[in-house]
Amino acid sequence: MTLGTPHGFSDPHADRLATGAGHLDGLSPATVAVAAGRPERRQGAPVNPPVVLSSTYVSAGTPAPGELLYARADTETWQPFEEALSALEGAALPALVYGSGMAAVAAALSLVPPGGRLVVPRHAYQITLGLAADLAARGLLGVEHVDIADTDAVVRAVRGDGASGTPAAMLWVESPTNPMLEVADLPALAAAARGSGALVVVDNTFATPLVQQPLRSGAHVVLHSVTKYLAGHSDVVLGALATDDDALRARLASYRTLHGAIAGPWEVWLALRGLRTLALRVERSQATAAELAARLAAHPAVAEVRHPSLPSDPGHERAARLLQGYGSILGVRPHGGPEVADAVVDAVRLWVPATSLGGVESSLERRRRFATESATVPEDLLRLSVGIEDVEDLWADLSAALDAALRVVDRR
Repeated sequence: MTLGTPHGFSDPHADRLATGAGHLDGLSPATVAVAAGRPERRQGAPVNPPVVLSSTYVSAGTPAPGELLYARADTETWQPFEEALSALEGAALPALVYGSGMAAVAAALSLVPPGGRLVVPRHAYQITLGLAADLAARGLLGVEHVDIADTDAVVRAVRGDGASGTPAAMLWVESPTNPMLEVADLPALAAAARGSGALVVVDNTFATPLVQQPLRSGAHVVLHSVTKYLAGHSDVVLGALATDDDALRARLASYRTLHGAIAGPWEVWLALRGLRTLALRVERSQATAAELAARLAAHPAVAEVRHPSLPSDPGHERAARLLQGYGSILGVRPHGGPEVADAVVDAVRLWVPATSLGGVESSLERRRRFATESATVPEDLLRLSVGIEDVEDLWADLSAALDAALRVVDRR
């Protein structure tokens, strides 16, 4: 990789780049989530890192490499979270935290050179697709949408075998996708993209590092909306990127500083606290999601269920082979169309009608209520984010809402 750091900004984490978290090698991710990013162990030291509320630091003369200088570049409150996420993703370098998931998306897309071609899933986070479309409309890059589950088609698009005739500069991957839950053959796609000289960015928000570590499968950059599972409590808005490449990391760090895409210290501290229970939350929500998927598949009001745990799901074989779990998001299409889907949302009492996902509370929404959602997402698709409540309580609420919706269909 020959990408340099623009505008002469040095990486504020330069003194930490080689430190890593070697003492965590060989430990389970569940243990890493609890142990990483802790203060130095010494007599009288705090168990948790402190929150430092300072916009600037004492500094005279020429700053030394890695010296804390100004909170837009680096703070000691970011570092524990960045080190913990890096350890979970198996990255050799500290991660980078951003003020939102979209700030991280924008930073990652800034790696596409002017006029370069971006290959992106047709089903992906709608605001990611919106930003890509905005950049394309301004002539900054070209965009080609693909079915990320169709490996051959994605490889052709990346190589430029189609109408463009130009290899892609970046392959963007979601797996499972938002909201259709398609599963990509990430190792095969990453190998093909690297062979064509394309950068590989993987949005790992749905899977979390407990289910998938994309850097180990050949990705250059891993992205998280920290707002979702990592923080886990629907109380912060943050994003993060992780990479093993020094030059890429320097560019991404420089983007954060130059664009002011920074996170507040309280939010990052809360995200680290949420990260400590990630394994427990993911284990519980995944098990509940699989149970609900099986029950929903047998409910007479349900036309289709998408969850990779189901043997009938198109992504099941690939997920079983490549992932360490099936995730906690469900796609459900009730009989009767979008009106019935809306009726289900209106009828639930425990499930929260809300956007976003990955919190301790279970939530649901009809995705095409947003005009910006991909046109190939069915109008009646409900996206369910399964939380950590008791499975029987969740099922009682959801099945009652479906029964009520079924009565609406029967009256037609």
